[in-house]
Amino acid sequence: MNRDKLKMNSVMMTMQSKAVNVGLARSMVAALASQCDAVTVNALEELKVAVSEAVSNAIIHGYENQEDKQLILRADLLEDGILIAVEDEGVGIANIAQAMEPSYSQDPERMGLGFAFMQSFTDRLEVESAPGRGTTVRMFKYFCQGDQKNACQA
Repeated sequence: MNRDKLKMNSVMMTMQSKAVNVGLARSMVAALASQCDAVTVNALEELKVAVSEAVSNAIIHGYENQEDKQLILRADLLEDGILIAVEDEGVGIANIAQAMEPSYSQDPERMGLGFAFMQSFTDRLEVESAPGRGTTVRMFKYFCQGDQKNACQA
């Protein structure tokens, strides 16, 4: 994703791979995004869902619910939106295209809609992964466009 945009503010957090940290990740990203006057309540809610899915996927699939692992959440408030990255060093994804298909899941207990939600609620989604090396999910959401660009300056 293009990182040439001017950063207005950034946060990074390393957290344990515990389900309780999903809410913390959602809140952190929403707090950063809310610094932009142009962001809407709807956009904040969409971001929170996308972040929840990315963090949950890292915990459930990447680390197979092992709570002693670490994942990294980065968020950069840019002049026209927000860039979010969730990184794990878990099992990785052998076939990213297949994993991104709606309803695909290797776990019969899961609906397989995590990536579909991330795609629906962000403007760009990139996934980098390799078996045994982990996964990085990058999402970008526009909410400061045109003459609103200055509204993102915190």
